[in-house]
Amino acid sequence: MVYMNLQRIALVIEFDGHAFSGWQRQPNAPSVQQTLESALAAIDGCRRELMTAGRTDAGVHARAMLVHADVSAERWHRAPRAYLHGLNAHLPPTVRVIGLKKVAADFHARFDCLERAYCYQIWNRTTLSALDRWRHWWMPRALDIDAMYEASRYALGRHDFSALRASGCQAHSPVREIRDIRIDREGYCIRIEVRADAFLYRMVRNLVGNLVEVGLGKRSPGNFAELLASRDRTRGAATAPAQGLYFTDAVYADFRASELIG
Repeated sequence: MVYMNLQRIALVIEFDGHAFSGWQRQPNAPSVQQTLESALAAIDGCRRELMTAGRTDAGVHARAMLVHADVSAERWHRAPRAYLHGLNAHLPPTVRVIGLKKVAADFHARFDCLERAYCYQIWNRTTLSALDRWRHWWMPRALDIDAMYEASRYALGRHDFSALRASGCQAHSPVREIRDIRIDREGYCIRIEVRADAFLYRMVRNLVGNLVEVGLGKRSPGNFAELLASRDRTRGAATAPAQGLYFTDAVYADFRASELIG
């Protein structure tokens, strides 16, 4: 059955990246996009295509990723909260819809997004966590987070981030604006939070890989600044593993994804 009257909605999703091959639909591997689109089809009776604020690689998690879809206006207006619970009833426990709202017909999750946020978690202890081994990057050697923070200051602002850009990046320009970087330690967990207008492919993981080298004393903060200025990815550190990365927010003109949770 095809509904002629459609309502565009924004959905906030949370997922365990360990269970998926990434966001984007793939023919022979489980993806977050396909899983959510199948749930929407079960509710609406026909295929619904999702657009997202940001794509994620295999193993990357999300706490508040925003997507949009055009759904049956009749079903939506009848009971929006029931729509949310109905979607979750058709989803595996590794992905949840945790917020949603009605948006304008021309709203776009990707192109209208003004700012995106990621958090990277490092488990800085001599022994690996038995409980959270797929939630952090395990780093058994002590990290100097003061040196890491000093180095991170060089990445703030609008720059050519070619030195943090993966070879498979398809962005037309390597210029991005990093607006904030915070580095905090709570117990054995180090969190690196990054906000920017947009990110290049694997930019956050490459940033973290280089900051960890600074924290280990393999690279000085000044050397990190030189790396950024060189625009040469081959001079940088290895990419940090996917399992420590979380998509945490998407900001728009009149709301942010994290505000819709509940």
